This record gives sequence, structure tokens and C-alpha cells, in this order.
Amino acid sequence: MNLSSLLKWAGVALLALLASGCATRQPYDYSAFRRAQPKSILVLPPVNKSPDILASNSLLAHMSMPLAEAGYYVFPVALVTRTFKENGLNSPDEMHAVSTAKLREIFGADAALYVEITEYGTSYAVIRSDTVVAAKARLLDLRSGETLWEGSARASSGEGQSNNNGLIGALVKAAIDQIVNTIGEKGHEIAGITSQRLLSPGPSGILVGPRSPEYGKDTGNRP
Repeated sequence: MNLSSLLKWAGVALLALLASGCATRQPYDYSAFRRAQPKSILVLPPVNKSPDILASNSLLAHMSMPLAEAGYYVFPVALVTRTFKENGLNSPDEMHAVSTAKLREIFGADAALYVEITEYGTSYAVIRSDTVVAAKARLLDLRSGETLWEGSARASSGEGQSNNNGLIGALVKAAIDQIVNTIGEKGHEIAGITSQRLLSPGPSGILVGPRSPEYGKDTGNRP
């Protein structure tokens, strides 16, 4: 294959790659969300896939605020958790296994939010120490069982940081960060950022609810 043919082939391959990349970034389909128009959301305790046993309660403590600010009535998470436990369901996995019809019968909510934590905690990687919290969410209509929305978010204590202190300085900083982040429960702080990114209205985020002044306006991802 001569140079001209090789360059032509590479150009075609690049265009195909770019086209396929663009094809995967389609706007989120809010058709089901707009039809359902939920007014109230039941937040289930997150299922924790990380090794940190504090992760579920930590993220749960942050999740009501962005939803309420978005314009929804959010059932008190402590009351919801206690109701489950009084009925013999003690783990988030068991709670998530309850049928949508049963959740609707017990709580009377329009929709339920199912969250899974995929990363939580501080990790030490030679020259840096980062606290990361990542989660994915799914909003289900409790009246029909239909998925209304899905999304994911991640936040890290290392965002925007740069190292100008050389290798020794980086090693010392990483060791100090590991200690401080662990003692100071940095994960809980980062969980708040992740929760805001995951559950606030925005590009591909949830739609605003009926309590929001933006509700009904035909802008962005509004109903």
C-alpha cells in the first residue's frame, strides 16, 4: 500500500470513528418522563458496590436536597428507611427488590429513585491521593413501572489540582492527603458534590418538577 492510499484509508477510518462517536451522544429521550409528570419521589437507600460501609448512608443524606430544589416533594429518607426496616427489609438490596406496585401502595409516591454507588472512598496511588464518589441512578414510575430517567455522576477531590512540587513533594502531599481525607471523612463532602451533579436538572439530567418556577417553560430539558 503506497503512502497516498494509506493516508486515504486513515482519513476514512477517522471520519467513521468521529461519526460513531457523535452517534452515541444523542440527547436523552424524556418522552416517558413528560408523560408521567411525577410530583413526588421516593428515594430508596443506595445500593453500595464500594468497600466503604459508610457509603450508602453518606450519599443518602445528600440526595433529598437537589431533588427538592428541582421542584419535587421528596419523602423523608429517615422515615422511608425506618418503614422498610420495620417490615423486615434491612439492606438496600432488599429494599430495591420490592415491586413498584407495592411501593406505590405503601408510600403513595409517583416515582422512586434507585441509586447504585460504584465508587466511594480515598485511594492512594504513589504520587497522589484522591477521594472519589461515583454513582448511577434510575427513576421509575411507580404507577406503570416504566423507567423515566437514568443518569450517572462522579466527583473527585483531585479535580483541578496540579503538582508543582516535584516527586518528593508529590509523595509527601499524597501521604498527608490520605490521612486527612480519611480522618476528615472527605468522602461525605465529595458525596454531596456527586449528588448535586447526579440529581440536579441540566443536560441529560432530571426534568424540573411542579414546585419549580421553571416548570412548564419550554427551555432546555424542561417538561
